[in-house]
Amino acid sequence: MSNAATACQSVTWNPITKTSSFSAHDREILTRHWHPVAFSAEVGDKPYAVTLLDEPIVLYRTGGKLNAARDICSHRGAPLSRGWVQGENIICPYHGLHFGTDGRCTRIPSEPNANLTERHRIQMYTAREEFGLVWVLMAGSDAPFPEMPSWHDDSYQRILPPSIDIAASAGRQVEGFIDVAHFAWIHHDAFADRDNPVVPTYRAELTAHGMHAEYVSSVSNFPKHLQHRAPSDFQWKRTFDVFAPFTARLAVNFPDPEQRLVILNAASPISARKTRMFCAITRNFDQHLPLDDVYAFNQQVFEEDRDIVELCRPEDLPLDLSLEIHIPADRSSTAYRRALSALGLGRAFTS
Repeated sequence: MSNAATACQSVTWNPITKTSSFSAHDREILTRHWHPVAFSAEVGDKPYAVTLLDEPIVLYRTGGKLNAARDICSHRGAPLSRGWVQGENIICPYHGLHFGTDGRCTRIPSEPNANLTERHRIQMYTAREEFGLVWVLMAGSDAPFPEMPSWHDDSYQRILPPSIDIAASAGRQVEGFIDVAHFAWIHHDAFADRDNPVVPTYRAELTAHGMHAEYVSSVSNFPKHLQHRAPSDFQWKRTFDVFAPFTARLAVNFPDPEQRLVILNAASPISARKTRMFCAITRNFDQHLPLDDVYAFNQQVFEEDRDIVELCRPEDLPLDLSLEIHIPADRSSTAYRRALSALGLGRAFTS
């Protein structure tokens, strides 16, 4: 079940003095989209600090309700994440000011008879839980949300591997996830083969939510030590759906027509050069096998991606397609760049 918190009006005072690593134009657009920031299990009744788009955010629960706020007290700028939760309030550790779930100040201990006004408010954000993750929407209220129907299907096993930190932009990470031409070169140790580098023709198209591509090839999705389970003549179908800007879903059809694996790659833009990659996985087969094997394989694949993505230059993902060369095998990534451009993001995306 999702759990949404009501966002209150934007607070314009007490701005963060740190310069944003995003362009002002792109940052404003990105604040109007959902981003994952933590695992649901990490957030309890004690304040939990995260960072999104360079902004410190505190997550906490009050009576089972999920809350997200700017991690800055409107009084003297102290981090609320160093405070504590009492009843329906989060309490600042510096002077003890109490703030309710709507962001309003409910008590100033040193001035019990103070006239509490709108200026005593802290900035609240909209938060919800889905796929075992906490997601935050910093501005607006009508942003589309990524879809993963298999997460709510009881015939599928739900798996949440550890997150991975990447010293690269979220756009570069997502593009690497949907790129099919790099399998033979980057993932030859995990599942692919450098003797099988050819990318058969496939289609990728823009959608209302971002991008859709269907790719069929002979590249097995089994780990190397399980390749014997794949028939030599089987054609693997991989379906990619991008929910722009930074979430992508991959569905893989296995040799048994009833077996399906779904991976949600959710990249969180901590800053323009730092990304935390969350991954939610579902499968309706091999559910008796140890999850440690899934975690290890998932980590191997994403670390292989990380090693190359962190080295790509420019660090920004060029949305002007004339700035890099493209080959037919790049259909998914060029469609992804067009989807980012359709959101209104800049010519040379700064993130």
